[in-house]
Amino acid sequence: EDMRAAISSFLLSASIAGSALAFNNSPTFGSLQRSSGVRLFERKPFITGNWKLNPATKAEAIQLANEVANAVTSSSPCDAAIFVPFPFIEPVQKAVGDKLSVGAEMVTPEVAGAFTGGISAGMLKSIGVEWVLAGHSERRTINLETDEYINAQCLKLIENDMSVILCIGETEVEFEKDLVGSVCEIQLKKGLAGISAEEMSRVVIAYEPVWAIGTGKVATPEIAQTVHAICRDILSGMYGEEIANNTRILYGGSVSPESVDGLLAQPDIDGALVGGASLSGESFGRIINFQTAEALQVSH
Repeated sequence: EDMRAAISSFLLSASIAGSALAFNNSPTFGSLQRSSGVRLFERKPFITGNWKLNPATKAEAIQLANEVANAVTSSSPCDAAIFVPFPFIEPVQKAVGDKLSVGAEMVTPEVAGAFTGGISAGMLKSIGVEWVLAGHSERRTINLETDEYINAQCLKLIENDMSVILCIGETEVEFEKDLVGSVCEIQLKKGLAGISAEEMSRVVIAYEPVWAIGTGKVATPEIAQTVHAICRDILSGMYGEEIANNTRILYGGSVSPESVDGLLAQPDIDGALVGGASLSGESFGRIINFQTAEALQVSH
């Protein structure tokens, strides 16, 4: 508990320092302070699961998909989607029906040709995929995908009338150097280059502090809210306040059934990109059916 408190305190100071460094001279910085405590626009929450390189077999994928689909009901307070490995997309689509969306974990920006192993946006669209992840930290670090390559992915998806979740977030080294705000600004501006205000309706942002992915460390709701407000302020500077307030920003990084309620109660946290917990039908079902801020107030 002492370690968690220390991490939380350190991250809060880093987030505030990073935001001040990047935005203190911004004409829109005041609006962040005014709006961060109030949900100005009703953005429907979006709960998403990233299966990564899991599960091991098609049969296991179908079983997990059925469990997740059974958890989605008419009273679930959100839109929901799962991002699954390419071989499992079509069987999982059949398993979940219209309960939730089934997306792809990545795409290559090329259309056709000598690109062994490539998967184009058109190929994905032809099998009914609407949502695709871009910029996940594991793709950035393991596969060395650059901001420019990620931007090309986003542009190709938008060109094909598909939707994208653009993942951003700082590494532990960047976090320790108080670069949270600066990293988010760079990754947002580079990743969204060439995407118009009108096209932003097809974009969702996922803030994932790299140090929290798969580690069990989770930013406190208040700390995550601070960074999300910074990201929304960056979007406001790029596209205007209305587009910024209509854009859903998800939190990712060891989201669990225990942490989701507090996170989603924050005004600028519009959902979650869930890793490990999305591989359990019970856990992910609980996250999909999180307790809203209103429900939490009633229960207390």
